[in-house]
Amino acid sequence: MTTHPPIASPAQPGDGDLPQPAGNQPFTVVTGAAAHLPRANVDTDVIIRIERLTALPKEQLGAYAFEALRYLEDGSEDPDCVFNQTLFRNAPILLAGDNFGCGSSREGAVTALQGLGLRCVIAPSFGDIFFSNCFQNGVLPIRLSAPEVDALAAACAHGELLSVDLERQTIRTAAGAETVFSVDPMRREGLLHGLDDIDLTLKDDALINAWQQADRQRRPWAWPVGTTTVV
Repeated sequence: MTTHPPIASPAQPGDGDLPQPAGNQPFTVVTGAAAHLPRANVDTDVIIRIERLTALPKEQLGAYAFEALRYLEDGSEDPDCVFNQTLFRNAPILLAGDNFGCGSSREGAVTALQGLGLRCVIAPSFGDIFFSNCFQNGVLPIRLSAPEVDALAAACAHGELLSVDLERQTIRTAAGAETVFSVDPMRREGLLHGLDDIDLTLKDDALINAWQQADRQRRPWAWPVGTTTVV
């Protein structure tokens, strides 16, 4: 197995312009170049190595995203890697292969993608935990068939812009072709408004409190003395 040496500094040539992680910024429409990484089974260790997660603050993870793919053994950029090519550097959209984000549960993998500038990943399938982590951290994962992903890649091969509209649930190419995608309604609402699961639950705070107050009357024995309702 090839051992990739540590990168001397997260401020590699070209990395000074890397975006900061988006966190839970609202996602409505994202338009930009779409980098194509067609390999299958890209796991979370390829996205971000565990030693980077334990040693670096999240703001620096983007410089090390896809480290084994982006850098040569001497630490210099691999010019053949799509993320290092001028047309696709800092692209906000990734067209990926099957089973993207498989492997260990690693929420920092999503943060690393954000640090690379990505807000949307389109693939035929995803690792289940990675898929959920995307929604919790402001990245939109979209499942499309392999032929649909290939068609989008062909339409964007020379840097043509792709537009992902979460409100309309469509992907539009520069030529005007549209592809419809589906997303869970609650997860869609969370991304549109920049909310995670806890935030979505707290939107119903008044209903929760009303139920608790009513349940106190119905079942006082279930509410020990000193128990308070959610505020």
